[in-house]
Amino acid sequence: MVDFNLKSCYNIQDLVNIMRLLRAPGGCPWDAEQTHESIKKNLIEETYEVIEAINKSDNELLCEELGDLLMQIVFHSQMESEKGEFGFDEVVDGVCKKLIVRHPHVFGDVTVNSVDDVLNNWDDIKKKTKGQKTVTDSMFSVPRELPALMRAAKLQKKAADIGFDWPEVNGALDKLEEEIAELRAAIANNDSQNAYEELGDILFSAVNVSRFIKVDAEESLTAASDKFLSRFTKVEALASERSIDMKNASLDQLDALWDEAKAMQNK
Repeated sequence: MVDFNLKSCYNIQDLVNIMRLLRAPGGCPWDAEQTHESIKKNLIEETYEVIEAINKSDNELLCEELGDLLMQIVFHSQMESEKGEFGFDEVVDGVCKKLIVRHPHVFGDVTVNSVDDVLNNWDDIKKKTKGQKTVTDSMFSVPRELPALMRAAKLQKKAADIGFDWPEVNGALDKLEEEIAELRAAIANNDSQNAYEELGDILFSAVNVSRFIKVDAEESLTAASDKFLSRFTKVEALASERSIDMKNASLDQLDALWDEAKAMQNK
């Protein structure tokens, strides 16, 4: 067993050392056999748990979840350190240098007059350091692994930044209605492949509308899912109160319960 005396307070170097010991011979068999691929979903889960803590305004939980997220970063860094590629120090060094370079108004002699100036400078510096010479280059830098609605919004914004956009929201709404009509036609023709594509176009167009009305599509969909869950919970409760078997109930019965639950929520 590794001898690691308990301390009243640990620091980042302790975390790095603990992870190194967990991965070393005589450490933890589970930790030792992990790869980037095997734990990549853990990184995603921990990120969303941080978001959950923020949404709940739970500072104690936020502190804990940030630690879990940091552990994932140290975990991945340790794997690369074992291969002689890079370690946690290089990760920290890289992000510090990036922050300094991308904040010339703080660490240099550039003057900014607004938050927009800051963001524009950030984007311009990012393009130069990443070797992005075209808008397409910057679009390809948006990870395909992002949540689909978020990725769509980022791609659309990059196009909009050079004027490739509707002049106002009605153009985006008209496009959304056009895509819905095309999906209806694909379904009527029993064309599953075209329906697949048209459904994607509808979602992409809906994100376009969200940009114009300054609504985050991801958050809007989450709120809609929450509303559905809340209303369905009430429907199920009403059905139970009236001894209605939902599995065998008619669509008219279920619609009536849904409308009742909706009316109760809207009071």
